[in-house]
Amino acid sequence: MGLPPTVDGTVRRITVLGTGYLGTVHAAWLAETGFDVLGMDADSAKVGALSRGVLPFYEPGLEPLLRSGLKSGRLSFTTSYAEAAAFGDLHFICVGTPQRAGSYRADLSQLHSCLRALGTLLDRPCLVVGKSTVPVGTAELLAERLSVISPAGAACELAWNPEFLREGHAVHDTMRPDRIVAGVTSARAEAVLRQVYAKQIAAGAPFLVTDLATAEMVKVAANAFLATKISFINAMAEVCEATNADVTMLSEALGLDPRIGAAALQPGLGFGGGCLPKDIRAFMARAEELGVEQALSFLREVDAINMRRRARMVDLARELAGGSLRGQTIGVLGVAFKPDSDDIRDSPALDVAATMHRLGAAVTVYDPVALVNARKAHAELNYAGSALEAVTSADVTLLLTEWQEFRDADPEELGGVVAKRNIVDGRNALDPDPWRDAGWTYRALGRPY
Repeated sequence: MGLPPTVDGTVRRITVLGTGYLGTVHAAWLAETGFDVLGMDADSAKVGALSRGVLPFYEPGLEPLLRSGLKSGRLSFTTSYAEAAAFGDLHFICVGTPQRAGSYRADLSQLHSCLRALGTLLDRPCLVVGKSTVPVGTAELLAERLSVISPAGAACELAWNPEFLREGHAVHDTMRPDRIVAGVTSARAEAVLRQVYAKQIAAGAPFLVTDLATAEMVKVAANAFLATKISFINAMAEVCEATNADVTMLSEALGLDPRIGAAALQPGLGFGGGCLPKDIRAFMARAEELGVEQALSFLREVDAINMRRRARMVDLARELAGGSLRGQTIGVLGVAFKPDSDDIRDSPALDVAATMHRLGAAVTVYDPVALVNARKAHAELNYAGSALEAVTSADVTLLLTEWQEFRDADPEELGGVVAKRNIVDGRNALDPDPWRDAGWTYRALGRPY
């Protein structure tokens, strides 16, 4: 029993099931490392694009890595589970686990479907490794199911290896991870994962070996802590607004404390995207199922603080507009949930823009890469091809995603096309002095007037 060796005793052929942000980066990196990799996805359009070296999403630095893998012949893509099962000795599952509609719980349907389709075809010893974010306890159930449905039985082993990628920095985080967590049930599975990550381990990345449940917990606990830290500084921003204190200076002072640190302590519009919001909600739902809901009750307030930032952003814009948004022209800079990404899932920026439209404003938005996705989700908004076009004739300008081009914007240049020089900085990304010197009324979350 165990993984089939190649001529030199190592595993070379790896499949990656699910080719979203996580799976595509992981597959391209594995190929660059020297493995033969087959990416599998049920979406034929996505597979077709990837096979041509075209990314169906935006991720800096990934396209050259993808094309390098294709050119070398070490990377290919398919829609066939049968081909994946026959190809790989090691299978990484990277499918999505979004929030279930109408519930805080995670929707694991893609994960269960993938494991069922793959597992029934695995007729020789292999290792299946989950990388998707799941409620604690999921891996143990999947391991039991895999041993039952696989023709190879217990020779098909399951491990859990959570990802810690940041969109916009996924290639860097894959090549130079700050830690690698391997949830395993055997020394053989540990050895295989050490082989996969040998280069990162040699470069100094900590390799932590845990049980399955702890590996699952590391990911959700990390996201819960990150969300809590972001919401904490935004809660302080609420207090700062009530006392005329400056949250940016407060954040700087807190970040200098080594027990706290400056990372994720940037006040602003709050977090969004496809991970933090749904992961903390799924964590709460799982705690309730386990009968320990009180242990995570604080996450409800973390979530509430985060959502209040969006409402406060609308309030600040309304105040600058004279008390009502109806009939006002609003220019929006940025709709992706973060810079260096085209992801609009649970984007605070796009939510604010859509809310202002519902309140009667004429809203025009610009984002360097997320306009196509935004237009699909909110066709009712107006879309511009540049920052200048977006703010032309605007009564209020909003900076909602801190792209570098917005940080570098010239207040005089933008001031020459707006109707009124009013700006709300939703990310505390701008130095207010040049804007005020140029005649702008500058407002920001958590900062004095």
